[in-house]
Amino acid sequence: MMEEGENLNNSDRRQKIIVVGGGPAGVQAALRAQELGAEVTIIESNKLGGTAFNEGPAPVRTLARAARLRSDAKLYSQFGLEGNLPTVNFGEAIASANRVAAHANEVWHLTSIVKEQGITVIDEVGPAYFVNRNTVEISDGRQFTGDKIILAVGGKPRKLSIPGNELALSFHDLWQMKELPKRVTVVGGSATGCQLASILIDFGAEVDIVEFADRLSPPSDKDISRRLEAAFLKRGMNVLTETGCDSIEKENGKLKVSFTKNGQRDALETDAVFLMVGWPANVSGLKLEVAGLEMNGPYIKVDEYLQTNVPEILVAGDANGVSMFVQSAAHQARVAAENAVMGAKRIYNPQAIATGSFTEPEYGSVGMTEDQAKIDHDCIIETVDYTGLPRAVMDGRTDGFCKLIVDRKSKLLLGAHVLGSYSAEVIQVAATCIVAKMEIHEIAELELAFPTFTEAIGMTAQRISKKLRLLEKENKSIL
Repeated sequence: MMEEGENLNNSDRRQKIIVVGGGPAGVQAALRAQELGAEVTIIESNKLGGTAFNEGPAPVRTLARAARLRSDAKLYSQFGLEGNLPTVNFGEAIASANRVAAHANEVWHLTSIVKEQGITVIDEVGPAYFVNRNTVEISDGRQFTGDKIILAVGGKPRKLSIPGNELALSFHDLWQMKELPKRVTVVGGSATGCQLASILIDFGAEVDIVEFADRLSPPSDKDISRRLEAAFLKRGMNVLTETGCDSIEKENGKLKVSFTKNGQRDALETDAVFLMVGWPANVSGLKLEVAGLEMNGPYIKVDEYLQTNVPEILVAGDANGVSMFVQSAAHQARVAAENAVMGAKRIYNPQAIATGSFTEPEYGSVGMTEDQAKIDHDCIIETVDYTGLPRAVMDGRTDGFCKLIVDRKSKLLLGAHVLGSYSAEVIQVAATCIVAKMEIHEIAELELAFPTFTEAIGMTAQRISKKLRLLEKENKSIL
């Protein structure tokens, strides 16, 4: 890999890199390109930070924290505590989340930090668009030309093509709400939809969640989906899977959501509808056709080097649809920056992407699901239920599990899936084990802190190690 400040073009002229988009991918790409000696300009339509800080994980996690505090209050009597369930000031909860969203610029001074690195920041200027394959223009007429352009424009909420879709809300609308609707219908049961549904029901709303697939969180391991749905049903959520939303209309001061389930038409009445049905690339107004860029469905098409069909243009983050997580966006940004400055030499090849969703209960995953692993591997799979996990019992949070999937021959961890408290933290250990290529007996011998939820990984690994030893003994006795 190239040293800091080195330029492989063997030219005295600094390369000019234009980064379009100031979210995690854009900021990381700009910083890395500058480290490599390029002259960098970053263009952002609003404030630096992007959806991740301004409307996405940061404020959503803050809302989830408030919801969790209220949920925890339901356990008071179990611990000998007395007190009423807190009431919800929804407007203040939203305001608190918005304060966290502003944290990146008002406290961390993100824009100033980027400028201090010698990067030119052009922010709060509205969308940019291509004039040619090397040049973009902004609304005030200024044009910016670079040797390479890195697009990090992120995504935007998808609208269903159904009658009445204009009556529905998205995450963008959430941050302007002042009152909690009595009943909310969330259309889309993947990660973002499940998070919103979980938060709102903990705040006291009646919640429906409508998912077209046969289970919630379809990309997740099937046991995550199954147990998450069970937890939602236990809390009184109306879960409708294998259900298509047909239309939304106003009726008697309410919203009527018509849907089809098992071939049967039906409808429900609600106060608000949130559409959480996808996150296509935010390319409207970019005039991609001017640059000659090709699309791959709703995303900008890239190769393994994150290059588009136009050599001068690379894409990092959600806009390419490769791996749509903040942590992936940051990793892709560094790869794209290095390939922009140094030439296409580094492949984006993540070893383990740890993901987590701040539902109640939380869930986290890394690596292959059970169904994926069984395609090419002879697997041994073990699950430890949290009813036998000391920390879970102590906390009164036994509604969870840890599932490990191991290749029987290599004894390497292929995937890990956890549901329950602190899952987004627990799963980081499993991700580290995968990257370190630790065999399952080595994971079993980790001296993890007691009492913690992370212990579940060690406990599950110990069970698998014991099974493997027994299997090896049986095989030797047969021979």
